[in-house]
Amino acid sequence: MSQDHPTNGHGHTHDHGHDHDHGHEHSELGEMDLRVRALESVLTQKGYIDPAALDTLIDTYQTRIGPRNGARVVARAWVDAAFREWLLADATAAIASLGYTGRQGEHMVAVANTDTQHHMVVCTLCSCYPWPVLGLPPTWYKSAPYRSRVVRDPRGVLADFGVTLPQATHIRVWDSTAEVRYLVIPQRPPGTDDLTEDELAALVSRDSMIGTRLVEAPVREESPA
Repeated sequence: MSQDHPTNGHGHTHDHGHDHDHGHEHSELGEMDLRVRALESVLTQKGYIDPAALDTLIDTYQTRIGPRNGARVVARAWVDAAFREWLLADATAAIASLGYTGRQGEHMVAVANTDTQHHMVVCTLCSCYPWPVLGLPPTWYKSAPYRSRVVRDPRGVLADFGVTLPQATHIRVWDSTAEVRYLVIPQRPPGTDDLTEDELAALVSRDSMIGTRLVEAPVREESPA
């Protein structure tokens, strides 16, 4: 595929619900987020929802489940060649074998970064996102600037995240839809051969599984002479 150009032609039929972005100042919220907050307040006042239960649900996806599930998938792919092959061939089944299933993750596709190919994920029309493995989408993922710019200037977007790739590296942008969600398998950093699977999972960030960051080896403290 040609460098720096999107290559996904899936159509969008976005009929799923949107999430809430708690913990942000109102000045940073978009129009949709403000409307969601207003609706949440009305429903709370009428007794239709329990704010505590809602916060627990959001926390579950955003922090406790969230990207940790995806990180475990990536770490398994790094240490288990057979699992990696299965993941790339049938990500939905491979991910489900680790117990990670649910709404917004019914049909998963995994794409792996290499020395010559780098993948990035976007949803150009809204915020389709694989909740079971990455939790709730970050605010920037849903923003209009990211959704439009990553398609036409992926290198510029990567630079904004502090990532500079060799010019020879091809960049492929995948457009998520209501039917298909993508998970980027980042490259395993060098110098991590002695790490356990759990230690490797701790290195994997949410952004690296979207394709906007690289995974770096842990900084090791030098032993005193």
